[in-house]
Amino acid sequence: MSLLSAALLWLAVLGGLAALLWWAYRRPPQVTLTREVPPNGFQGTRLPLTVRLGLRSRLPVRYLIEDPTPRTVVADSAVRRSGELLGEAELDLRATLTLNSRGVYDWPGATLHWADPLGLFWRSVPIAAAQRLAVFPSPHGLRLPDLLRPLLSEGGLSRQLGLDDPISLRSVREYASGDPPGRIHWRSSARTGTLSVREPERTAASSVTVYLDVSSGGDVFTESAVRLAASLVHEALALELPVSVATNGGATPTGRHAEALHAALLRLAQLQPDPAPPTIPPTRTGGNLIILSASPAPALIAGAMRARATASRVAIVAMPEGFYLEPGETPRRQWVAAPDSVRNLERQAGVLAGAGILVFVLRGNQSVLRLGG
Repeated sequence: MSLLSAALLWLAVLGGLAALLWWAYRRPPQVTLTREVPPNGFQGTRLPLTVRLGLRSRLPVRYLIEDPTPRTVVADSAVRRSGELLGEAELDLRATLTLNSRGVYDWPGATLHWADPLGLFWRSVPIAAAQRLAVFPSPHGLRLPDLLRPLLSEGGLSRQLGLDDPISLRSVREYASGDPPGRIHWRSSARTGTLSVREPERTAASSVTVYLDVSSGGDVFTESAVRLAASLVHEALALELPVSVATNGGATPTGRHAEALHAALLRLAQLQPDPAPPTIPPTRTGGNLIILSASPAPALIAGAMRARATASRVAIVAMPEGFYLEPGETPRRQWVAAPDSVRNLERQAGVLAGAGILVFVLRGNQSVLRLGG
């Protein structure tokens, strides 16, 4: 046999073996993938992740499994595993996820790469494991005396809803040290000769709705407004007030239960700047409405006036860019005036207050931690 014939024979044998390997490993090994991770978390926090793998192959096979996380969700180690397999195996991959940005992320299935033991022919197929991960905005602490005072009551609930006229005369009692002078009942005091004060019966707000106007201010305002809204929602729930979040797309279900909180935070997680004119959806009768806006336009003020027809109180919180502070930021001097829309709002504050619409403007030396203080 000549050398050429021998070489051709060996090439034919190798080609046959390669073809056999290609044919034998055309089908992937059986793989199941299950993720154990909370379905949601708060921005800036960390979540534990466990990926459980089940593998099965009747032939010796080389494999590589990759399960990349959604964008802005960063794992402390790559979620991947490679090795060789014959028969069955169960593996666990563990990592910790850091949630960097709010949003609702689609987490697609993983990818399986496999090949023959020689690594001649690599193939890839997706592994079905799609799920969603919601990253909620993180709330921060609040001290909101002037903003929350109209929304709360000092006494228990009565049959009347809302706070259009929150103080009603329940009885008269003798003055005690610390009673506000405004509660002195002069007629009773003059009649009895003893200083007396009114004992008020207050009614609590039936609900609190936070509306976000994202038609201006861009991404910077939207992020701060979302965090402030999340903080207001948590504060109201801590005070056992039913809450809702509203945008141009409508309002979330009002309630004080976990489902209402989840719906409100989910809406905040998904909110993006929208140049469409602000449209305040109908609010619950007797409830209270808080409006967050970077530049309150006349259309927004008109919407607030319409909402006041059913809402007990309406508060417009203006957060012009460069004038408000995030928690932890230090006060800074301002070299420019507030936008015209904000200055117009301030000029109308007295008239709006008479109509039951409160106005707050956050400035460079005023933190959201002390909103209204």
